[in-house]
Amino acid sequence: MDRRSFLGAAVAGAAAVVTPGCSRGRSDEPAPSFAAKLATGNADGVYDKYGKGLAKLVSEVTGTELSTIRTDGSVENLKLLGQNGGADLAFSLADSAADAYEGRAGFLKTGVIPMRALARTHDNYVHVIVPLKSEIESLPQLVGKRVNIGSLNSGTLVVATRLLSMSGIKSTEYIPSHLDLKAATVALRTDKIDALIWSGGLPTDPITDLQSQLGFKLIDIGPQATKVASRRIGNYVLTQIPPSVYGTSSSVNTLSVPNYLLCRFGLPDPWAWWTVNTLFRRQADLTKFHVEAGSLDPRSAIATMPVPLHPAAERWYRANHT
Repeated sequence: MDRRSFLGAAVAGAAAVVTPGCSRGRSDEPAPSFAAKLATGNADGVYDKYGKGLAKLVSEVTGTELSTIRTDGSVENLKLLGQNGGADLAFSLADSAADAYEGRAGFLKTGVIPMRALARTHDNYVHVIVPLKSEIESLPQLVGKRVNIGSLNSGTLVVATRLLSMSGIKSTEYIPSHLDLKAATVALRTDKIDALIWSGGLPTDPITDLQSQLGFKLIDIGPQATKVASRRIGNYVLTQIPPSVYGTSSSVNTLSVPNYLLCRFGLPDPWAWWTVNTLFRRQADLTKFHVEAGSLDPRSAIATMPVPLHPAAERWYRANHT
């Protein structure tokens, strides 16, 4: 069974532990009283597609508009949550969310960003991609190479710099660029960079397209991933990308990191409650926007450490999670 089939089957399993009801759900919960904004990510990435689907369905279910903001990714999303009028909801990688919640690393200047969590949605996988004809076979061989490490306000940049630094590769030992995903795939295809690092769900469509346009291989980062995961920061886990995802020759060892759906501190209960309700009750519909929506599981959705759940989200899980 491939990943798409597996996640499709998982949706049915997850639905079994959620109280049945109509698409809007049987509830006395009032509808939101104002329009809200959801910060997503790079064009055609998982955040973008998942977010568009979620916004569409929540708007339909509640009768109140949830619009999306396309961004560079996690770091920008978190900053928007902290800005008055910036964003009401946002996707973020767990490591970036932890940095923002605790006011460390890239958030030393902004300080702690108050927020709450609605769900752990799916996992991101670190992709280190080089052309099929490239002689690069390992992470240390990126020394001296042109490497795209993610947009300046992206979660990819956080993961990539942490991975390279903890692997002993200094920032002065490679030539970094900060292109968004689509621009980075074009740059790799046109020989303007030697490698790109991306943190995204499986599959990420622009990466899938790159395989047919260029032909690439994924670099196995097992030794370095093991070192990063052993440090127990950022919820990193040693995992693999199977060959079926992108049509590569074999599985490669890599890192995964959870994704959270977050909200600004003080978001009114109706927005939090109806967003979580829609995530689960309309999960099958959400998978039509991106297969990663099938990864949502009520048993793991509450694991959003260190960010606490929004009280209304917690109330939803207590009422519906058996």
